[in-house]
Amino acid sequence: MTTKIAVLGSGSWGTVLGELLVKNGHEAVIWGRSEREIQQIQSEHQNTHYLPGIKLNPNLKATTDLESALQGAAAVLFVIPTKAIRHVAQQVAQVLHKQQQSPILISATKGLEQTTNERVSEVIASVIPRANYAGLVVLSGPSHAEEVVREDITTLTVASTDAASAQWVQSIFMNHYFRLYTNADVVGVEIGAALKNVIAIGAGALVGLDYGDNAKAALMTRGLAEMTRMGVALGAQPLTFSGLSALGDLIVTCTSPHSRNWRAGRSLGQGQSLEHILTTMGMAVEGVYTAKTVHDLSIARNIDMPISEAIYQVLYAHQNIQSVIAQMMQRHAKSENELMRTRN
Repeated sequence: MTTKIAVLGSGSWGTVLGELLVKNGHEAVIWGRSEREIQQIQSEHQNTHYLPGIKLNPNLKATTDLESALQGAAAVLFVIPTKAIRHVAQQVAQVLHKQQQSPILISATKGLEQTTNERVSEVIASVIPRANYAGLVVLSGPSHAEEVVREDITTLTVASTDAASAQWVQSIFMNHYFRLYTNADVVGVEIGAALKNVIAIGAGALVGLDYGDNAKAALMTRGLAEMTRMGVALGAQPLTFSGLSALGDLIVTCTSPHSRNWRAGRSLGQGQSLEHILTTMGMAVEGVYTAKTVHDLSIARNIDMPISEAIYQVLYAHQNIQSVIAQMMQRHAKSENELMRTRN
């Protein structure tokens, strides 16, 4: 039986997830604001800005009409930048109410809302009335769109407090190269997904500064400790951070030039200004915005986040990267196992 899924977002990840769903025998309709991108997907079966050289399935549909995209959809997949989630969710709420629909909502966006410090699923749930959705699921994990579209082996997590909704989402996405695992820890999955982008900026900066593998390993390991510390303080389960949505995504994001956060960090390390990087990137760099939210949360919750704070100081206080690294290396000595303490 063919299932219709509305994919909100015509960027690389939204396009690739829509392509995957069509390959799995479903009807996927991509909604986006860019007339050029939508027309190109619909008519030319390409998205050259995000996926140059890739020919898309002719059955993948695209539209700028939100009502048309949502009509009859069993699921609505959010794949848009965090800063646009609230506004788009408000529009979705109006359409779902008008159409009297209750689809499963799926978030594939990795970030935290700056003004509220809320996770993406929290934003969606606060805007769309419970009567207008059957379940809320988070899709996350190590997944470069450029590799998924080539059918490289990829494994992700689907998280929800509703096991049936998570299992349904698992079933529509899984195939011979795309494997999903369910998880009930929505908080942990979303915190890991958001914070790894901040650490990835630091990893890229180390490359830009010509540091070696020792430094990168140190950053990733202690970065994971910070991610876990904040996640647990916010109600997550520690074990989640050794899984795909945290450790797995941290590895892939901190080691690959496919990552826009890593590329932004490398450019910072090479001496480029943040303004220039964001202007020329052509895609949202979620870690830049998440760094501000992590800074605010760490102060409000009294959570020790030295790496994340150092990255915040470079991005927002215009501190010299080398000076910040020197300060971090001279912090007072401590035990490695003091992982769960807020201040250590």
